[in-house]
Amino acid sequence: MEGKKSPRDKWITVYGRKPVLEALQDPKLSVAKVVVADNATGGSLHEILRAAEQDGTPVERATASRVKWLAGNGKHDQGVVADVNAPRMTPLEEFIRERGKRPTNVFLLDGVTNPGNVGMILRTATGAGFDGVILPRAGTPHVGPLVIKASAGIAFQAPIVNTSTAKAAVDLLRTAGYHVYGLSARSQDSLFKTELAPRAVYVLGGETNGITVKTDSDLQIPLQAGVESLNVAVAAAIVAFEVTNR
Repeated sequence: MEGKKSPRDKWITVYGRKPVLEALQDPKLSVAKVVVADNATGGSLHEILRAAEQDGTPVERATASRVKWLAGNGKHDQGVVADVNAPRMTPLEEFIRERGKRPTNVFLLDGVTNPGNVGMILRTATGAGFDGVILPRAGTPHVGPLVIKASAGIAFQAPIVNTSTAKAAVDLLRTAGYHVYGLSARSQDSLFKTELAPRAVYVLGGETNGITVKTDSDLQIPLQAGVESLNVAVAAAIVAFEVTNR
């Protein structure tokens, strides 16, 4: 596997006619290929084929069931999917190797299941200059239209880091010398007053179960007036800008 990324670490797959057409028409995006179901018809399909031809994007024909599988079974693929290049997407092992001993800040999503939150976290982390957002395949929504929409299209440029599970990610990062911080209202240590490690992973717990992985220490965002907690994407924004502004 050395130096050879798997397709799911190079491309974000979008499905549905409007998202595919928008990807083809966006000058900032590079579409690797379009796959069309052999039973797909209609005016919107002609537009997609015309846009692909203008871009020089390869178009493949496949069975309707294959297209459905590529989209992630059960999704409303409308007979068309496209692989969009995601230049900053990488597997975790490779990310750790590339970063070496340099100061590095990453988020780890631990059971964040709402696509809107995932998209907003990707947008915020990218805007703040965070080095990576680790998305475990288990428990995190596929980076599909809902995540992309919530990120306002930034998902394609985001430093997405792929891993199997949140626990596997924490084990790898800890072994590589990263300090694992959890965000917890119960912690006595304020995010704003704690000296932070130069190589750190900030774990964002899910909307229902919170943090499930073992952390090295926890930080709180101090809240007033009886407010118990913040939306996970809002908390991520506060952490991202506090950390990168240091």
